[in-house]
Order: sequence, then structure tokens, then C-alpha cells
Amino acid sequence: MNLIKNKKIAIVGGGPGGLTLARLLQMKGAVVQVFERDMNRNARAQGATLDFHEESGLKALREAGLIKAFTDNYRPGAERISIMDKYARLIFKEKPKTADEIARPEIDRGPLQQILLDSLAPGTVIWNRQCISLGQEQDSWILGFQQGDSAKADIVIAADGARSKIRPYITPIIAIYSGITAVEGAVYHSAKACPKMHQILDGGKIFAMGDDKTVIVSSKGDDSLMFYTSCKMEELWSKNSGIDFSDKRQVLDWFKQVFAGWDPVYFELFENAALPFLPRPIYSMPLDQDWKSLPNLTMLGDAAHLMSPFAGEGVNMAMLDAWELSKYLASEDFPSLQTAIGMYEQEMRQRASEAAKQSLDSSIALHSEIAIPYLMNIIGAV
Repeated sequence: MNLIKNKKIAIVGGGPGGLTLARLLQMKGAVVQVFERDMNRNARAQGATLDFHEESGLKALREAGLIKAFTDNYRPGAERISIMDKYARLIFKEKPKTADEIARPEIDRGPLQQILLDSLAPGTVIWNRQCISLGQEQDSWILGFQQGDSAKADIVIAADGARSKIRPYITPIIAIYSGITAVEGAVYHSAKACPKMHQILDGGKIFAMGDDKTVIVSSKGDDSLMFYTSCKMEELWSKNSGIDFSDKRQVLDWFKQVFAGWDPVYFELFENAALPFLPRPIYSMPLDQDWKSLPNLTMLGDAAHLMSPFAGEGVNMAMLDAWELSKYLASEDFPSLQTAIGMYEQEMRQRASEAAKQSLDSSIALHSEIAIPYLMNIIGAV
């Protein structure tokens, strides 16, 4: 029994998980549309690099027939980690690896997005459509958009991230603040803008740790870098601090105060960053979340299992979700869509809980006095 034959499937959100799902479903002959809030495929700059894991992200790309495109666009060397302390002393630097030695290859978000978009049938992604509501019409869903129009679908899949508008229609469970807030910045033309940090970075990534705080810097293939400072803060700090995050001086003054004693080389990042900086309180879903499956509505990625970013599992879990959900939806082994979705959600919650626990443990360790030895042990440097 083909459960999705003649069914119109709507995917809300055009991130890696949603686009991967669209690709896999189209390979199985499904009718799919992706509704994405961005104006077009080039509407915004993409964030830091993503590391892909063999058992999840890379597996999904292989199933989607996109592994060659990935290997043509990933960045050897981007996975190399340098570990520093707050005094900018280099504690450890990974040696260059051959292609066969790279366990978790890294790719910039922009090229990954282009690979996924180019794999879809023309017209699959409907741009400038931010879904804000769902309404039921018999066995179908009516998606309401901020732009004022609507669309009808037989099956809706939420891939709209941490602030999902679809998730509340599935479960009232909400994310919990982790106790950690990050401040994100980007530096363009980093070789000229911040040469000291660019030289230390050397095309890879830096983990600088001390005083229960971290600064993570990642290179990108377009001569830019992304950086994230993170430390223990009150949940509403970014709203109540009075800091104007579009004011470089105010943010740098905050860093100098909270990261007192850190080497001035880190100031380079703030002095040359593009504006605005982005404060990011870090949330995660409860590890034991559960809900009753619905017959034609489900979710994947951050919408389903938001987790701390400190283990690099987010995008990998989202793309594995996409592969498993496409497999179950197209399977002929289930008597109904609700049964298929229920099996997917049960397995998804279990493995996502394990990944989220790993991410939470990493978050705690990287913001503690054992941060440097912990990371060195993780990457096999000791």
C-alpha cells in the first residue's frame, strides 16, 4: 500500500533537513512543495561550516544521490581544530589529514544549500512564504502565510527550526534554556580585517577556553570567518542588558568586562565584525519528550528536537530524520500514515535524545574548568 500516492505533501522550512526530505520524497515519486520564508535562495548570508557524520548526514546524502556533489564542494582542512587558552596560547593544533583520514568532513552552509536546491524539481520551493497558522479542512491542512495567502496539503511536515510555528499543533512541550548564551559575529575579508586571528585559524577552527567561557572561530571558504562567544548568563540577559548589538563598541566593552583577562587578539574579532552581532540564548528540548502521533502532521530537525550545538549533531540529526521519514512514508509495510509516522517519531525521539544528551554534556564540559582536557580527549589529542 503506497501511503503517499496522490498525496500533496507540504514541507514548512527550506533548511538542510527540509530540502533533503523534499529530494528523497521526489525520488520516490511524491508530490512535494517546500514553503520557505526567505525571499529567494540568495536572500541571506549562511552561517558557519557544518561537519557531517558518516552514520547520519553523509548517509542521508548518499541515499539522496548527492554524495559526489558534496565531495566536490566540501573543504578539506576546515575540520582541523586548534585549541587555545584565554591568553591566546596554542595548546594543540591538529595536523593536516588525507581525504581518507577525515572522519567528519566540513562544508559551508551556502554550497550545501545550493546542492540541495539544485537537486529538486523546478518550482519545488515556494519562496517568501512564512507559515504562521494551520487549519483543518476534513482530512487536509490549510497553511496560512504571513503574506496573506494560503495553501492546502494532505500531509504537512514541520522543518521550520527552533521557533517552529507548526510544532504547537503536535505537542505543547517547549524547549528549556540551557543556561548558556552565545553571541555570534562574522568578519568578512578576514585575512586583511583580522590578520592575527586569520593566521591562527589557518583555514580550520579554533576552540579557545578559559574561566568557564568559550570563543569558537570557524573559517569559511569565501575568506570570511564566523565566531561565537558563549558563557553562563541569565535567560533574558540579551533583552535586559541594555546592550545595543548593532553598536560595536558596546559589544566589545561587554566582552572585555565579562571575558576579563582574555588576550587582546580576541578583540580583533569584535573590532572588525559586520553588524549587528546576534545574541543566541541556547535552548534544548527535554530529553524525555513524548507525544501522540497524528495521521498527517509531523516534524523533523530543530522543530522536533532542538539541542545544544556543542556536539555538532543538529544538522546531522535533521538529515537523518529526513531519510528515515521518507523511508517510512513511502513504505508499503504500514497499514496507515499514522502508523508510519508513529514509528518514525518513536525512533527519532530515541536517537535524538541520545544526541541531545551528548550535546548537553559537551555544553557543560566546555563551560567548566575541565574544558581544555575534555576537548583534547574528545579529538584524541591525549
